[in-house]
Amino acid sequence: MPLGRTLLIMISFILFTISLLGSVFLGAATLLAETVPLEPQGPELQEADIVVYGGTSAGVTAAIQAQRMGRSVVLIEPGQHFGGLTSGGLGATDIGNKRVIGGLSRAFYRNLGRYYSRPSAWSHGTLQDLQARYRNRMVDTDQPEIWVFEPHVAERTFRQMLDSEKVPMIFGERLDLNAGVRKRGPQIISLRLESGLMVQGKMFIDATYEGDLMAGAGVSYHVGREANATYGESLNGVQTRQAVAHQFIRRVDPYIKKGDPASGLLPGIGARGPGAEGAGDAKIQAYCYRMCTTDVPENQRDWQKPKQYDPQRYELLLRNLEAGDHRIPWNPIGLPNHKTDTNNNFAISTDNIGMNYDYPEADYATRAAIVQEHLTYQQGLMWTLAYHPRVPAEVRRHFQKFKPARDEFVDHDGWPHQLYVREARRMISDVVMTQHHCQGKQVVEDAIGMAAYGMDSHNVQRYVRNGRVLNEGDVQVGGFVPYPISYRAIRPKKAECTNLLVPVCLSASHIAYGSIRMEPVFMILGQSAATAAAQALAQAVPIQDIDYARLRKRLLADGQILAWKGPRPKPPLDPHSLPGIVLDDLDGQRIGNWKSSRSFGGYVGQAYLHDGNHDKGAARVRYTTTVGQTGTYEIRLYFIPASNRATAVPVTINTSQGATKLVVNQKKPLAGKAYRTLTRISLKAGEQFNLVISNEGTDGYVIADAVQLVKISAAP
Repeated sequence: MPLGRTLLIMISFILFTISLLGSVFLGAATLLAETVPLEPQGPELQEADIVVYGGTSAGVTAAIQAQRMGRSVVLIEPGQHFGGLTSGGLGATDIGNKRVIGGLSRAFYRNLGRYYSRPSAWSHGTLQDLQARYRNRMVDTDQPEIWVFEPHVAERTFRQMLDSEKVPMIFGERLDLNAGVRKRGPQIISLRLESGLMVQGKMFIDATYEGDLMAGAGVSYHVGREANATYGESLNGVQTRQAVAHQFIRRVDPYIKKGDPASGLLPGIGARGPGAEGAGDAKIQAYCYRMCTTDVPENQRDWQKPKQYDPQRYELLLRNLEAGDHRIPWNPIGLPNHKTDTNNNFAISTDNIGMNYDYPEADYATRAAIVQEHLTYQQGLMWTLAYHPRVPAEVRRHFQKFKPARDEFVDHDGWPHQLYVREARRMISDVVMTQHHCQGKQVVEDAIGMAAYGMDSHNVQRYVRNGRVLNEGDVQVGGFVPYPISYRAIRPKKAECTNLLVPVCLSASHIAYGSIRMEPVFMILGQSAATAAAQALAQAVPIQDIDYARLRKRLLADGQILAWKGPRPKPPLDPHSLPGIVLDDLDGQRIGNWKSSRSFGGYVGQAYLHDGNHDKGAARVRYTTTVGQTGTYEIRLYFIPASNRATAVPVTINTSQGATKLVVNQKKPLAGKAYRTLTRISLKAGEQFNLVISNEGTDGYVIADAVQLVKISAAP
């Protein structure tokens, strides 16, 4: 080897050794001084008072509010689109009560209203046509807001709001999941993104659906359903009794080879049972894509059969249709210009049940695979419904009429850029919002916004019972007034992090999150989070120690609504407080398609059932119990009368003495009582009592709420 080259190698080795030793000593000194590693300078480093990670609707309002509070801000979006689900297909706003939407959230819908008030915004139909279709529920020409909108219009509106405030934005940059959050004690100092870009800040807001920044900061969180016992709830954990909506109404064989358990289960069906009622698990409610379709031929894309199409994946769907369930398995909600926001509906639909359990805590590659699996499933589902010869002709015709809108999601071949992540991580903080807050049994005193939707969980799993397949996890319980959300639910415990706010993956139980997780609420919480962050900087205190009175004053000044001042419905009756034997609707055996509702107050328990005024003669509810004492019993039927009720509801009582057939007018008022006395009957100890409510030949909505047996005398 030439001498010059040898010397060069030796000099390089000496310099490398000195550099390495210097790095070691510098690293040791850094650790001893409890400081963060030196940050790069120049274009690879960005700084802001408030760093917002996640361009969801909450991230957008947080960034705008931070700018309005006079603080420097940067909004980081891992993808290429702003608005999350609001611009990603969920164009029919879920809220429950629009009167509690304030601040920037209401401003967004008001901006949409201004846009659609112009004739140039309408290429098909008119605002008045849309109003007539929704009967003033989502569209009101007398109000400045509009609550249904096209996805591309939502994203453009968000972008205009951001641009008007000159909010700095970073696209296509993801947090480094391995060591992307740098802290000094309980304080976040900076974020490192996958590209190497460092973002320093004084306050941070995690506005993602997944909660990656929160998790990277070492903040406590939960994934899955808590047991009912955890927070003293009744609607959490495994819920087979509640799972009556979006359920199989026909007996469908679950096995690859019909009738042969040894052949294995069809795809998407769990091999184990659902678990104990009310028990916790690590499973989460199903995800889907909120498709935007249209019936305007010149603006349609065709349904495409995916390359990875697996016929076995849709065998359960085809068997369900062949069993006689010809309900159109989706829920298209009308949007402007003859478009729809389409959601899951009935037994087998767009919800990809049981295929998302790993998503919340997965790395990016695993998440990408889960997202692709959901896309392939839903593309294959729609192609099957539109073109498979085993699908009934009337169902195929429906799905050939509505197809993806050509002018939506143009960079994603007509499919939404955002998967509907209904639930992922949920923070655990000093206050956990629970069922008790939703139903008004507990009320927080540090409100930063309000929620108003019913407690809503989509199905979580499919399982087999007695040789037939069933869905589990669907819960739809409402009937309560809007309720406040605690400030303590969007900030971590002080020992864990002192400069982070989490308006999306906030501190809530699974079932309470099902009520809070609405896009308008996320916008409200995003704005409130930024307000709190700015005030913490102004007061030079940890985020946990800000003056709530000052926060409340500013929130109200910015148009946030923090208390409900409207009417309150008649409260439900607690079945445990009623005398005698009480059989609620959850105790009844349901046959046919019954819907759970809380539209009229004063019902027993958590809800009541109605037949939807459809499928007459096909729906029954059977209440059965065994009497413990001999005597004469008064039989009472609970229901809420209304003008749309049936006037002649068949009721049959079966005992050892035979059948007693009655007819009940459910339209007629109850004269100050919550029930109607049907008859008195003698029963013996150990005797079985059976009462059946039917919708055979009825002329209106049939209600099935509760049955009560009250012992009025001893045995003769």
